[in-house]
Amino acid sequence: MQSDNPTAAILVIGDEILSGRTREGNAHYLSQVLNSIGIDLREVRIVADDQDQIVAAIRALDNSLGGAWDMLFTSGGIGPTHDDITADAVAKAFGTGISINPEARAILERNWGSRGVEVTENRLRMARIPHGAALIENGVSAAPGFRIGNTYVMAGVPEVFKAMVESVRPGLATGRATVSEALEVLRPESDVADPLREVAAEFADLSLGSYPFKRGDRYGTSLVIRGLDQTRVTDAMTRLRERLAL
Repeated sequence: MQSDNPTAAILVIGDEILSGRTREGNAHYLSQVLNSIGIDLREVRIVADDQDQIVAAIRALDNSLGGAWDMLFTSGGIGPTHDDITADAVAKAFGTGISINPEARAILERNWGSRGVEVTENRLRMARIPHGAALIENGVSAAPGFRIGNTYVMAGVPEVFKAMVESVRPGLATGRATVSEALEVLRPESDVADPLREVAAEFADLSLGSYPFKRGDRYGTSLVIRGLDQTRVTDAMTRLRERLAL
């Protein structure tokens, strides 16, 4: 699918994701948000809680560092424990220092004070922000995320991640939202491959995909056409129905 939309990547950080202990849902949520506002998600990576891996991924994905995509969104690793190393890795990737951010500390101390929570060294780890970064509001638990370069660093806890996404969403560069139409046929993929290929060649500006399924003892295929122009998508679906003799 041809597009001049801004591009993005998602970097999910955490041993718990790779081990299967935690089901990853943040990338799925964010992909839907990006699609709805005209940002083309081009890549999703998952890396361990390993500083070198995180640094390498950030440098490969954020185009302000020479990476591939216009924006990078990270999920995970900015909590108070020893394995929450994302902030340090981001600072290293951008070649900057990191220390307690006065604004972040004030936000956290107000929150803790209102709840009678003690200020400890471990809790203050959540106020360590790379120098030059701007804070991302967290309306759920107060501990902020941050943005540096074109990288948006956000928490891994799903409710907090969603709150941070909604905080940054109004300021994102956007494009044309993707539209799609789908068609289910009770035919195996092999039976629809030729018509699909022919329509894909005719409508090269669109994205056409096929996704097999099994319903009872019958095999079928879900055919999806995606693009930026509703008329083109509808025309392509009409042509596909014709080729399938529907």
